[in-house]
Amino acid sequence: MTTKLTLTVEKSVIEKAKKYAKGTQRSLSEMVQKYLESLVEESDKSELSPKIKKLAGSLKLPENFDYDKALDDYYKEKYDL
Repeated sequence: MTTKLTLTVEKSVIEKAKKYAKGTQRSLSEMVQKYLESLVEESDKSELSPKIKKLAGSLKLPENFDYDKALDDYYKEKYDL
């Protein structure tokens, strides 16, 4: 189901968008819809599962924890370097 949407956009942007749409053989409505869909998909992907949310904050590291050094130490031990 489609619904009409009215937007207020600068005239120069509309003109450029129309030219781009014509060059790509798409409608401006289709371009806006695809863009909005991509925004919604990105926000859906960034949501954490309840299990992961439950784990958040469960690991306490010292304030001066050096992640890069810890990773370096891990690889040295793992690969006998």
